[in-house]
Amino acid sequence: DMLLDWGAQVVLAGTVPHALAAIEKAAPDCAVLDVNLHGAKSYPVAARLSELGVPFIFATGYGDAEHPGQFSECPTITKPYRLSDIRESLECGN
Repeated sequence: DMLLDWGAQVVLAGTVPHALAAIEKAAPDCAVLDVNLHGAKSYPVAARLSELGVPFIFATGYGDAEHPGQFSECPTITKPYRLSDIRESLECGN
């Protein structure tokens, strides 16, 4: 809702396969990835975004997440999310 209020066009994907399909259909300008997507980690989505040079951040409700090596330096925001945190993280991200 915050991104919509900011004027962003938002595509929601609830699973890793759905997110990967959405990326292939139209690569986004940036992305906010929930670390956990219905029991699966979003790292394959992050890898594809990295390959395409798309900036992204991770979002989690579980406090500080420890990501695998290639994503260990990626910005991560935690609940409660604030638009300013999202904007700042995307500007400083990948």
